[in-house]
Amino acid sequence: MISVPSLWRLREQRYRLIGSKCETCGSIYLPKRTICPKCRRKGKIRDYTEFSGLGNIITWTVVHNPPEGFVEQAPYVLAIVKLKEGPTILSQIVDVDPSKIEPGMEVYMVIRRVQESGPDGIIAYGFKFTKL
Repeated sequence: MISVPSLWRLREQRYRLIGSKCETCGSIYLPKRTICPKCRRKGKIRDYTEFSGLGNIITWTVVHNPPEGFVEQAPYVLAIVKLKEGPTILSQIVDVDPSKIEPGMEVYMVIRRVQESGPDGIIAYGFKFTKL
């Protein structure tokens, strides 16, 4: 029998950026798509796992009133990051003073704790970004 933490770690998209690429037009998507919006039925989609994890901040906001489950992390920064490969992603920015964040700042992906399910619950990890 596989433990719950092992099952969590084995989930394909949990600790890697996994998208898709249209072999017809070369467009890269994150998250994965089953049909290329540009080519439609003519496109041939395949998994794309070659994301470097490097990117630049396009825009950001500081969250002072978070939803339930994230109160202990406030204030925290959410940013739209444009990956080196092209797609954009919404992610938390960690280990950076919010007043020091600026457009174009180079960042890279890290794996960090996202939240914990109750006092005796499972700790969920996921990707976030930090200053390069």
